[in-house]
Amino acid sequence: MREELPKSSAQRYARVAGWLLVALGIAGFFYNSSFATGHETLTNRDAVFGAFDVNGWHNLLHLLAGLIGVRVARSYAGSRAYAYAAGLFFLLLALLGALYGDGDSIFKLFPVNTGDDVLHLVLGLAGLLAATLTSPTPAPSHVARTG
Repeated sequence: MREELPKSSAQRYARVAGWLLVALGIAGFFYNSSFATGHETLTNRDAVFGAFDVNGWHNLLHLLAGLIGVRVARSYAGSRAYAYAAGLFFLLLALLGALYGDGDSIFKLFPVNTGDDVLHLVLGLAGLLAATLTSPTPAPSHVARTG
C-alpha cells in the first residue's frame, strides 16, 4: 500500500482556490452568461450571491483559473508555480479593480465591484504566501517502500 505524502502549502492552495474558482465560475453563468463588451458591461452584469459582479467573460476567467489550479494541484513544482502566478495575477486584478472603481469594468470586459476586489486580493495574497511557504524542492520522503 502506498502512503500519501503530505501536501505542500502551494498544493493545498491550488486545490482549494482551484475548486473555489471553478464553483464561482459555474455559479456565475447562472447569474449572467452575457459576453457583451464595451459600455454594455456597465449595465449587463449581475452579482453572484449578491457579492461578486460577473458576466460571461468574468465567469470564464474564474473557470479557467480554477481548472488550471485543480489540474496542477498534484504536482509539487506545478502547484508552486501556479501559486506564484495566480497570486500575482489576482493581486493585479485587485489593483485594477480598485483603480477602475466599484461598478466599473476592467478593460470594458470584466465587471468589478468591491466584493470582487476583496476576493482577488485574498486569492492573490494567499497564493503568494502559499508559494513562499513552499520550498523550491520537496523534502525527502521517509515513506517505507514495500514490495
